[in-house]
Amino acid sequence: MASERTTNAPSLPSNRVKLVVASSVMLTFISFWRAAAVVLNDLGSSAFYAGGIAEEAVGKSAPWFILGVMLFSFAVRAVYVESCSMFTRGGVYRVVKEALGGTFAKLSVSALMFDYILTGPISGVSAGQYITSLLNQLMTVAAAHSWLPGAMLGAHHVAPHLRVDFTSAAFAAIVTVYYWWQNLKGIEESSDKALEVMKITTVMVVILLIWGIYSAFHVGAKLPPWPTPSTLHFSKDALGFLKYTSLPATLGLFGIIMAFGHSVLAMSGEETLAQVNREIEHPKLKNLKRAAIVIAIYSFLFTGIGSLLAVMLIPDAVRVPVYRDDLIAGMAMYMVGPHVLRIVFRVFVVLVGFLILSGAINTSIIGSTGVLMRIAEDGVLTDWFRKPHHKFGTSYRIVNLVAGMQLFTIVASRGNVIALGEAYAFGVIWSFTFNSLAMLVLRWKYKGERGWKVPPNLRIGKREIPIGLISVFMVLLTTALVNLFTKSVATVSGILFATTFFIIFTVSEHDNKRRRTTTELQMKEHFQLEHEDSVGREVLQIDPGCVVVTMRDANNPFALKWTLARTNTGDQDVVVLTARMVGAGGPLLLPASDQLFSEYEQMLFTKAVSVAESFGKHISLLVVPAGDIFAALVQTANSLEAAAVVSGLSSKMSAHEQAYRVGQAWEALPEPKKQITFYVVSPNGEAESFHIGPHAPSLRADDVELVHRLWLNFRRDPEMQNLHHSDIVTHALTRLAAEYARDKQETLLGLRRRVQDGNPAARLGETRNPVTQPGGDYAARAPRPDDEEA
Repeated sequence: MASERTTNAPSLPSNRVKLVVASSVMLTFISFWRAAAVVLNDLGSSAFYAGGIAEEAVGKSAPWFILGVMLFSFAVRAVYVESCSMFTRGGVYRVVKEALGGTFAKLSVSALMFDYILTGPISGVSAGQYITSLLNQLMTVAAAHSWLPGAMLGAHHVAPHLRVDFTSAAFAAIVTVYYWWQNLKGIEESSDKALEVMKITTVMVVILLIWGIYSAFHVGAKLPPWPTPSTLHFSKDALGFLKYTSLPATLGLFGIIMAFGHSVLAMSGEETLAQVNREIEHPKLKNLKRAAIVIAIYSFLFTGIGSLLAVMLIPDAVRVPVYRDDLIAGMAMYMVGPHVLRIVFRVFVVLVGFLILSGAINTSIIGSTGVLMRIAEDGVLTDWFRKPHHKFGTSYRIVNLVAGMQLFTIVASRGNVIALGEAYAFGVIWSFTFNSLAMLVLRWKYKGERGWKVPPNLRIGKREIPIGLISVFMVLLTTALVNLFTKSVATVSGILFATTFFIIFTVSEHDNKRRRTTTELQMKEHFQLEHEDSVGREVLQIDPGCVVVTMRDANNPFALKWTLARTNTGDQDVVVLTARMVGAGGPLLLPASDQLFSEYEQMLFTKAVSVAESFGKHISLLVVPAGDIFAALVQTANSLEAAAVVSGLSSKMSAHEQAYRVGQAWEALPEPKKQITFYVVSPNGEAESFHIGPHAPSLRADDVELVHRLWLNFRRDPEMQNLHHSDIVTHALTRLAAEYARDKQETLLGLRRRVQDGNPAARLGETRNPVTQPGGDYAARAPRPDDEEA
């Protein structure tokens, strides 16, 4: 696709510094398994609390509605797949804005933010419920076996119990503060971590289902009552504004829709699929479908069948009163088997619940921060929100806002999972409704080809009627409207929350538009902006062998100064690069024509130009969106055919760790790829260099002498007159490879002894080579010294 480009007006001077903003994202692409794991870390958390909340609202038939929601989620996920086939960088905001305009987009994001803000508190409180209930259970068992000292026992030798609601709220607050601090520093959202959590969760799910089904057959458990109007028993809170009317009892279908609406929170987390789509490897659409199928089957078995088994196994007398907020733990206690084994499995359930539920808190902060960053980039929020932290470089004001709202929600709910669950469903259902409406509008508005469409579609002549999409939208809209009347807590809090955010977005956008003209004129006095779909040497008009310098802090450009002091830019180009971080739940970029160049980036590159001018040297400027900073760095360097990459010393990593991460990213690059030298510059001006990629090892003088002696000895054989020193090294390496294949452990043992006793040659990420003068041991052309100083 042709790149969109913004250039200077003719009246402006022609000697502007060109700054290229890339619109293609430097992502580390992941398999559909990892993509599914990322989504299931969010979606799977609802399995731990959805069943209890639904049964509290509608009665013992709740599992059938949970199963119905899980089946319906197949259709909702199909809508997301279609939207992702149209917009790689999708999500509710992008889709709704494209179809319905900015006003509806802000409304949909307001509802979505309510979903994200409540995900953290409900997940944290639920994890606290599981942990607190386990502690109370263990205290009871310990008291029954006289394992507790008498001083800990209360009257009548009863074991002390923690108050579940307050303790759970305190736990949720502590975990939220922890993840707030991690996100403030800049936490890494890794598909590897998500996959490991889901591996552990899958072990638990398999045991739960097999053991649960066996136990149900063994005790002759009965299925819950079928979901008919006569079997529904709504609580007063579940009737909402209709509690004083006879409407739910007189209209059977209305009651069914009400019950379905009270179970819809089991379908949360679908928006994450649209965010992670950008990182799915080729073929993207095929792998997206695979991920959607994996998610659908897994959530159906875990959330749907798990909720069904819980009602079958746990007696009515204790299921809701005792285990309402930790149904899976209750299942563990009513399995067939030894009591000790059941307690051990319950501990395992709580451990898994802690991993996935506390992880959902982190995901909610990352997701909501990403959504707000996305609309800030669209000009809806002012750049004040995106101002980076002076030390960590993160958007701390947005992180503070999200975490503060989550802590307020935890305190206001006082650990009441039911209240949180009722409110949570508001954002879930309305964000889905807006997304499906937008896709329906796009069926008529956008006539181009799609990679995939929600089936079935009826064609009459030249007109296609999207029956499947219309059906999904009608179910979502009907459920959302019914929820307005039956979820009083959700309706009041959701409308207040969404209205508040909508007003903030509208006022901020108006103020941003008023400021933008002045900001853009000021910006064009410094830079000529060019938006390109991809980055290459031709775009920047540079020669092979350039130096790429990363820059994140305008107050400390020591890496750029170090580079310019050692580089003749007439012979070797210097490219100053900064990355905009994106990823699952992360911020998205706009089409080039709408791209907002932030105040932070303007300040950053103004400083870079000032430093270059002080050296009297030319630099090129580049903004690259990235899912991983190290992957973006090596991908950009490889695209530009760079000889060296220079980075400042991180406040969170050592030079050794930075080099190791760069090396890992380089290994993940597809061929062809070129070796580079990676320099890490500390604030005092000292630097360390690391070879990235295959390079000649740094041999000791003794090693060179040994090769030479062997060559002399072998040459005594008349048939070895054509022997070269390299032949000896090649033969030795071949023998080593054969030994390793034959006896791996013995070869490794010998190498370990060599590392301990000798002085091995430099290896990536282990040996540091101080760069104090030119002419060091570099794998590629190094920056050359210059007499000029900053």
